[in-house]
Amino acid sequence: MVNKQRKFSAAISTKTVIWLHKSILVISLAMLGLAACQTSKPVDDHTHEADIIIYGGTSAAVTAAVQAKRMNKSVIMVSPDAHLGGLSAGGLGYTDTGNKSVIGGLSREFYQKLYDHYQTDEAWQWQERSEYGNKGQGTPAIDGALRTMWIFEPHAAEEAFEDFVKEHEITVHRDEWLDRSDGVTVEDGRIVSIMTLSGKTYQGKMFVDATYEGDLMAAAGVSYHVGREANSVYDEEWNGVQVGVLHHGHWFHEDIDPYKIPGDPASGLLPKISGEDPGKKGEGDDKIQAYCFRMCLSNHPDNRVPFPKPENYDPYNYELLARVYEKGWDGTFRKFDPIPNRKTDTNNHGPFSTDNIGMNYDYPEASYERRREIIEEHENYQKGFMYFIANDPRVPEDVQKEMNTWGLAKDEFVDNGNWPHQIYVREARRMIGPFVMTENEVLAKKPVPQPVGMGSYTMDSHNIQRYVKPDGYVQNEGDIGVKVPRPYQIDYRSLIPKKAECENLVVPVCVSSSHIAFGSIRMEPVFMILGQSAATAAAMAIDQQIAVQDLAYSELEKKLLTDGQVLQNK
Repeated sequence: MVNKQRKFSAAISTKTVIWLHKSILVISLAMLGLAACQTSKPVDDHTHEADIIIYGGTSAAVTAAVQAKRMNKSVIMVSPDAHLGGLSAGGLGYTDTGNKSVIGGLSREFYQKLYDHYQTDEAWQWQERSEYGNKGQGTPAIDGALRTMWIFEPHAAEEAFEDFVKEHEITVHRDEWLDRSDGVTVEDGRIVSIMTLSGKTYQGKMFVDATYEGDLMAAAGVSYHVGREANSVYDEEWNGVQVGVLHHGHWFHEDIDPYKIPGDPASGLLPKISGEDPGKKGEGDDKIQAYCFRMCLSNHPDNRVPFPKPENYDPYNYELLARVYEKGWDGTFRKFDPIPNRKTDTNNHGPFSTDNIGMNYDYPEASYERRREIIEEHENYQKGFMYFIANDPRVPEDVQKEMNTWGLAKDEFVDNGNWPHQIYVREARRMIGPFVMTENEVLAKKPVPQPVGMGSYTMDSHNIQRYVKPDGYVQNEGDIGVKVPRPYQIDYRSLIPKKAECENLVVPVCVSSSHIAFGSIRMEPVFMILGQSAATAAAMAIDQQIAVQDLAYSELEKKLLTDGQVLQNK
């Protein structure tokens, strides 16, 4: 845990390409006594100033920026990413929506933009609209009554986010990475400025950390947690180690030998298997659920790229998968979820799949360099996984024949070898704020006094470790899914730090929640909802010249409802 203030140093890192930005004049219009929307402005070549500085390029960052502009605030998105939209534009097109009736505001507007896109003939290049099938999660993908499209291609989502930015004339500085060591200046409990590795400084009245990792939050000295809390911490049932809990199909149903030489522990373990004790059920640890890439695949012959053989490919890394196939497993294609144009959002499924279990524990706190190493290892693992299935003779013939009808979609992620730009950071840091969302709020056991948005998805954690059971066979641990009884509310105070730590920061992604509660909150529609609510609070706090912790909830609630947010079950 980190809980200390940072000061930026005068030393400037020479890391990244310096982007050229246009200076935009500030236009002041008097209309009914209200100030018109202002644009951000450069103070000098390396210093930029705006009312609200948003760090991140995720879907939450975009909705926060749009809401700030709609509330007549100048805003700069400082994005480490070149591509906006995070996972929503990074392959996660088969949206985990839950109950769609509680998705309102800008989040719903995003899906309406996609509806408009798919109403055009030009959107259907590889498939007739009538052939799509309209399969969604719980409801049809295309909802004509609500003008929403819930299932979509990555490039269509990115275009929708870029449309938001263009329509609202939002200033975006891309490929700008926070100097996490000395780049955050905090004075009297408020962030004054942040500096990036390229030497740019951003001054603002309010700051929003909309990253998946919570880097700004951590560098500002805000308390946070990484890993699973013990059940005893928040009086929960489903947090902590989950030894013995076997969910869906993501565990070894058959006895699979984990040793290099079957039956011989002295020969050592196969790759990706831990020799450590997994812990006792309900205990806390510092481990996090597995990451993967949400691949966009195509089976159209003219839009399919054969699965590439990664550098340093070693088929032995998939020996455990070969043993699973030998036992008759047949679930290879069960998460090839269809999106338009004969493509998929392909996610993890089964005991050995795209999730790179246990290989990401140090990612949340890691340096940028170490994170790049982890991401590269995940990419090589997942590419090797697909190549293995498509080419290795130990794979059942029918599986291999089917796999070779698929490949990476040629028209997606065209500047990255058709591979997603964004790894699926299912969890990293989680803030510890004045209100912690736990399973008790998610399961409607305790009230949420100050709702600023709603969630409804199952409390979902992917596997966290792969270990050897006392009987000598391999098993996965950590995968769990607990349905929520009805949509639940998310408290405003889970988006803000404790007042003693920082008065002008809002955190809509790495929210204050337990591991298992975050397993439901962490869905992209919810992040967009919370991004809008975060910016609303920030703008109102600016207007009243107060700390975000001192904002009257009744006033915030009124504005959120006016802007289309859904705060309670209808």
